[in-house]
This record gives sequence, structure tokens and C-alpha cells, in this order.
Amino acid sequence: MAEELSPSTPNRGGITLCVMLATLMQSLDTTIANVALPHMQGSLAASQDEINWVLTSYIVAAAIATPLTGFLTARFGLKRLFIISVVGFTIASMLCGMAESVTEIVLFRWLQGLFGAALVPLSQTVLLNINPPQRHGSAMAAWGMAVMAAPILGPVLGGWLTEDYSWRFVFYINLPIGILALVGMLIFLPSAPRREARLDWTGFVSLSIAIAALQVMLDRGQELDWLSSNEIVAEAIVAGSAFYIFLVHIFTAREPFLRPALFRDRNFTAGVIFVAIVGLTFYASLALQPPYLQELMNYPVITAGFVMGPRGIGTMVAMMIVGKLMGRTDTRLLLGFGLGLSAWTFYLMTGWTPDVSSWTIIWVGVIQGAGLGFLFTPLSVVSLQTLPPGVRPEGAGFYNLARNVGSSIGISIVGALLARTTQANHADIAQYATAVNRQFGNPVIAQALSPLTSSGRAALDALITQQAQVIAYMDDYKFLMIATLAVIPLLVVFGGRSPAPSGEHSTVAEM
Repeated sequence: MAEELSPSTPNRGGITLCVMLATLMQSLDTTIANVALPHMQGSLAASQDEINWVLTSYIVAAAIATPLTGFLTARFGLKRLFIISVVGFTIASMLCGMAESVTEIVLFRWLQGLFGAALVPLSQTVLLNINPPQRHGSAMAAWGMAVMAAPILGPVLGGWLTEDYSWRFVFYINLPIGILALVGMLIFLPSAPRREARLDWTGFVSLSIAIAALQVMLDRGQELDWLSSNEIVAEAIVAGSAFYIFLVHIFTAREPFLRPALFRDRNFTAGVIFVAIVGLTFYASLALQPPYLQELMNYPVITAGFVMGPRGIGTMVAMMIVGKLMGRTDTRLLLGFGLGLSAWTFYLMTGWTPDVSSWTIIWVGVIQGAGLGFLFTPLSVVSLQTLPPGVRPEGAGFYNLARNVGSSIGISIVGALLARTTQANHADIAQYATAVNRQFGNPVIAQALSPLTSSGRAALDALITQQAQVIAYMDDYKFLMIATLAVIPLLVVFGGRSPAPSGEHSTVAEM
């Protein structure tokens, strides 16, 4: 049965506004909690590894649930699924704000991720369906501005709410946004017919187990010393076995959870790989910066938020420019320019020390945001536009799954690298801090940092740890720069300009 959404659908402006509000709410929660993590850690008496699950549990849950979007859309109808997702996400946000332990907040963040998973692919599908093909670039640019408003609003709102109220308000802020989005959908979004749909449980469960086991392995690997731990070995075996079962099943099942035919579209296949790397580098860098600013540079949480916020301005300006260039400029040039800007900013960040000025952090962040703006919109359009409308929800779901998995893996990798290289750097530097080092003959240095007194040793250890962390951050940014450059050869796979309108791509979507 045909979906009622099409370029002739009335109230396109109202529909666009309400789906952008829902997208903004979901995207906001990927960044707003970052600057509040140190406060959550103290309030909930959590370790660094435990509090990191506040970020990764949300992303993993969204990654697992995102591929269900196509099945749930067919089963419940687009409007019903959108409303269920918004209501569930808003309630889960309230529960996060009321959490009294690490276990509770991780559980409620998991629920947030489950309910919020469908919001991004559904909003993409709606905007592509209600706009003619020649307006897809502009529609995705407008949608992308809502998604990328999170890097502006997230750190600033999170810092202000945490500083003046409590970290709990970074979740309570979703209540008014959720209510506005819900009212808008009830008024403007037309009811969508449902159709019979079956879920391939074998494919879904095997993929979910693979993602969950991989994430647990990455998060606990550093703490348990990786493959020297039986637990990590077991999780690696489970992840590998489950993914093998998933691959074999989708190629042999009559109605698989993910149709391999999707990957015959080279733009979609390249886009999935591309967005995973973009997710890895972008969200990993967002996770690195708050502790750098607050712990190494001693910024108050609200100052850290204001320093990080302007990067989103660069993203929004770039997206407005890209919206005008889409269809007129080779997409590969836009993507290549975005990658170049991103890699350059990571290169600049490899030279940062705690003495770097706030202005330098701001303008580098703005350029980094602009690089993402040149990547995000063209990548969404070129990856999904060549898919037939009937399979776009499934394609958009897997596309966003790749972004979420890349993001969670990126956060885990840079966290593990930061801890491991800090330890290694500390050991390298400490071998020179001995009682026979001539520098300790200086009375000024010996008074504060003498290795012969307990207070001096403590101060000396703190100084060495700080320097070791600075070098570790440089190494992490170098890794992100290399990962960004490594994806450049993939540009040759994409088609050039955005596809011209065609009968197949402008038909009414079937879900």
C-alpha cells in the first residue's frame, strides 16, 4: 500500500518543522551530556569507565534499534512510530534526570537510545518523500542544520544548566522540545497506512549481539588489559561469531533482516563506510575535548561549553552553502573539501598544550565544524538518493546504524588510547625524575618538586601525569587525522553530481 507522503502532501512547512524538532531533540542528547560528565561522576560516585557508559550505552542502544526502522514503519505506520518514538524518548529523558545511581542512568540512557533510534532515519525519509528530487539537497541541508545545531546548543546548554542548576536539567530540557514535536506531528503529519511485515529475528538478534559484545569488549578492554583477560577473549569470540552468523544468514535467508541487494548501489555502500569513519572522528573528538578543557586547562563547565559551542556555527554556515551547491557541483569535491578541513584541524590540535588560547580553540572548532558541514549533507544525499523510495527507510536505518557504530567505536578507541598512552608516557618521563637528576639541585625546583619528600613526590607525580596526558591527547588527535585522511580514496567510488530527477526516484514511497 502506498505511503501518503509525497511532494504533493499539504503542510510541508509544518511537517518539516516538527520532524526537525524531533531530530534536534535526539541529536542534542549525543552532545549535551558531554560537558556534564564530570559532575555526574561525582554526584553518582562513579569511576571514569563507569561514567563513560552514559555516552556509549545511548549510542549502542540506538545502533541496535536503528535497523528496525523499516520493519517498525511498515508494522505501525510512519506517523504512529514517530509519535511512539517521541513520547518514549521524552519519558526516558525524564527518568535519566531522576536517576540516583550509575546503573539507573545507564539503563535509562539505553531506553533513550532505543526510542530515539528511529527519529533520524524517519525524519530523513519524510523530508525526502515530501520534496521533489531537485529539492532533496536543500531539504537535507535544512534537516542537517537541525542535526548539527546540537554541537552549538549541546555544550552551551549543558554547561549553563549544569553550572546554574544541576546536571539533571540536561535531560529535563527535552520535555518542552518533545511536547512541541508531538503536538506538531499530531496536527500536521498525515496518517500512514500499515502493511504486513515480518521481522527476521535471526538476523536482528545476531547483529544486536555482535554490536553489544563488540562495544563491551572495547569499553572494558583497557581496564582488563585486552586479550590477557578471558572476559575480553570471550566477548571477541561472541562478537565475531554473531557477526559471521549475521552475514551467512542475510545471504541465504529468503527474507533477510538486511537485504544484500542494497549494497549493489555503490553510492550507498561507499556512503555507509564513509559515514562510519565520519562518525568515528567527529564524535570521538567531541568526547575528548570536555575533559581536556576542564581537567587540563581548568575551565569551569560553563566556559568549556561556550568555547566548544561555536564549532556548530561553522557547521550551519557550511550547510547553508552546501545546500546551494548541491546539484551544481561535483559531490566528490564537496566531500573532499570537507575531509581536508577536518584533517587540517586535527593536525592543528596535535600541537595543542594547556597554554593554548581560548580564541585558538574557538576558531579551530569553527573550521572543524565547517568541515563536517561539507561532509554531512552531501553524504546523506548521495548515499540515499539513488535508492528506490520503497527501500529508503531500510537504507536510512542501516546508514545511521553505521554512523552510530562508528561513533561508539571511536569513543571507545580514543578513550583506550588515551589511558594506555598516558601510562606509557608517564613511565617514559618518570625515568628521568630521579634524585640524581641535576635539575633537582636548583633550590626553587627542589623546594616544590623534591623526590626526597612525600609532598614533593606527590607534586612531581601530578606534573608528570599532566604532561603524559597532554602527549596522549596529541596522539589521539593524530590518530583521528590519519583516520580522516584514510577515507579520501573512497571518493572515487561515488557518482559525481547529485542524481537528476527520474521517474523511479520521484514515485510515492512504499513502506
